[in-house]
Amino acid sequence: ALPRDLAAPLLIVQHIAAGFTAGFVEWLGGAAHFPVHVAAHGKSPLPGHAYVAPDGFHMGVSGGPRITLSDEAPENGLRPSVNYLFRSVARVLGPRAVGVLLTGMGRDGAEELKAMKDEGAVTIAQDEASSVVHGMPGEAIKLGAATYILPPEGIASMLAGVIDKANGRNKSIRRQIPPARQRS
Repeated sequence: ALPRDLAAPLLIVQHIAAGFTAGFVEWLGGAAHFPVHVAAHGKSPLPGHAYVAPDGFHMGVSGGPRITLSDEAPENGLRPSVNYLFRSVARVLGPRAVGVLLTGMGRDGAEELKAMKDEGAVTIAQDEASSVVHGMPGEAIKLGAATYILPPEGIASMLAGVIDKANGRNKSIRRQIPPARQRS
């Protein structure tokens, strides 16, 4: 549901079995309205493109920004781990970032989403009703890490609205999200 002309890059960490990332990227590229790539170290992420962490590597960002890949130890048994991505985004991009935590088991990303929020980023967790497993977003919500708690279609609208607002486009994100779903 994201627009073709999304004025920001998307960085995606997907917990998926080794060997399936390329197929996931191909499938997602066919379903999305924009190009989807397996992330490459040192690449400058382009607006309107999505980058998926490759098998066996953490993905983060460094100044510029540029994509960084690391084979550091797994976190919570995972590599890639969204912890790594969110920590680097909080440090490098701070209030210029949006973090989204979707359905999944465990606590991966919960504390790091809170760190992003503490640095001024807009943070979003998937709501329980639409989650297959509400572990990760549920843990983030318990920590107060989520600025918004939304279903997937609300996440897409919020993401597009926040990016449009940051880029000076005249679209209102308030009209797209019911106020009761907003969190402080």
